[in-house]
Amino acid sequence: MDDKLKVNLNEYLPLRDVVFNTLREAILKGELVAGERLMEKQLAERMGVSRTPIREAIRKLELEGLVVMIPRKGAEVAKITHKDIKDVLEVRAALEELAVKIACEKMSEESLVDLKRTTHKFQTACEEHDIEQIIKKDVEFHDIIFNSTENEKLIQIINNLREQIYRYRVEYIRKVADFGILVKEHDLIVKSIENRDVDEARKIAMQHIVNQEIAVIEIFDKKNK
Repeated sequence: MDDKLKVNLNEYLPLRDVVFNTLREAILKGELVAGERLMEKQLAERMGVSRTPIREAIRKLELEGLVVMIPRKGAEVAKITHKDIKDVLEVRAALEELAVKIACEKMSEESLVDLKRTTHKFQTACEEHDIEQIIKKDVEFHDIIFNSTENEKLIQIINNLREQIYRYRVEYIRKVADFGILVKEHDLIVKSIENRDVDEARKIAMQHIVNQEIAVIEIFDKKNK
């Protein structure tokens, strides 16, 4: 763990929520790595808080699947397994395919403009190799598509997977060799939705996630050799 782990106090949130959000972000961004032990005393000292909000945050992170409790060892950041990657990204691929199908039918012109604007900002971030902005705009891109479906159940399901998806997204984008591929895939998705071409949209959306699955698994395999 390094000194990046700091609490940014927020007058609108209780301390326990600020600590929870700080630890969760550190895990999702890879600042707290898989398998790393979460020692209450050490975390409390580094974050300048008492052990109580640390303990509460760890319990919540366990419920989200980001932390596991190991007998006689305590809490540690949940490890990513080969099966975890495949399970989550297979579900995401199916949800993305369904989302673009509905988006082809329902997306408004206003949402399409937002999608194009976000795509342009995503491309700019890729050209500048701004990893934080690439991740942010990628999330916004897919959120616009899901929200355009107006299907509350679909949106709820994808939101329930948000943390796990985000963890793999960060890993993928940080290691991707050619951002141009991502830009091209986003452009093709936008064009297919604009043309209301359901078959093309579904095909591209599915391939977009399959490519991510292949890349993340390759990264995972290299790490675990």
